[in-house]
Amino acid sequence: MKVATAAYPMDFLHSWSDYASKLSDWVRVAAGEGAELLLFPEYGSMELATLAGAEAAMDLERSLHAVSERIADADALHSELASRYGVHIVAASAPVFDPAIGPRPVNRARLFAPGGGMAVQDKQIMTRFEREVWGVVAGAPLRLFDTALGRLGLLICYDSEFPLLARAQAQAEVLLVPSCTEALTGYWRVRIGSMARALEQQCVTVMASTVGHCPWSPAVDTNTGMGGVFGPPDTGFPPTGVIAEGSLNSPGWTYAAIDPAAVAHVRADGVVLNRRHWDEQAERDVPADVIALR
Repeated sequence: MKVATAAYPMDFLHSWSDYASKLSDWVRVAAGEGAELLLFPEYGSMELATLAGAEAAMDLERSLHAVSERIADADALHSELASRYGVHIVAASAPVFDPAIGPRPVNRARLFAPGGGMAVQDKQIMTRFEREVWGVVAGAPLRLFDTALGRLGLLICYDSEFPLLARAQAQAEVLLVPSCTEALTGYWRVRIGSMARALEQQCVTVMASTVGHCPWSPAVDTNTGMGGVFGPPDTGFPPTGVIAEGSLNSPGWTYAAIDPAAVAHVRADGVVLNRRHWDEQAERDVPADVIALR
């Protein structure tokens, strides 16, 4: 499959048509390059808050509600674009108030298939900002998605930094990591996590980022990142594990070809077999003996 992963700048939108035109252009460009799977970043949907006006966008709590109220419309647009261009799209994640979860919002990504299918993945572990300032909460458990392109998993940003979450999706050939990071330190935390998960589960990870400045939002005012596609540094993959990467803070798509057969091969006969040997940790993850040296 050919994937396109976004370094996505959020804009102040003056009308719904502004958003529809922007999203349509992004999808059209990626599809025109032959991409079959398009990944947008975490919280890239925060630009929808501007449709409620600058005052709402600048208020943390109001912006959460303003975005959530637009998600049904955004989902309809993504579904129509996925069908029109024959692609799978992971929409930029968004705060969503879901009565089935509780009174506080979840951070939700949505996957759209060209045949009309749609599924969601909620973030599992919140960052300090999400839990201490926004009051965003963990949502529904992890899922796997069987698609015409293969089996996919989604780990939203901070989730990629936790090995057991990726292990729960060990049957996925590709793990998708939409991210939103303020500083270079945050970008590298998620990138290192993504690369480590590719090593451990012997799969491909695809990372998308928000980029640029959004002075109209106290939540996503500064963004640092770029697109990246990573694999295990082993047979059939680059020795660095970096399949493709964009340029830091440069908006646009990063493209890469992913061969599911390469994933199957390295899992079956790699130079190392991290995924197969994972359970051997269980016999050795007891508290270590402390040896006093003088």
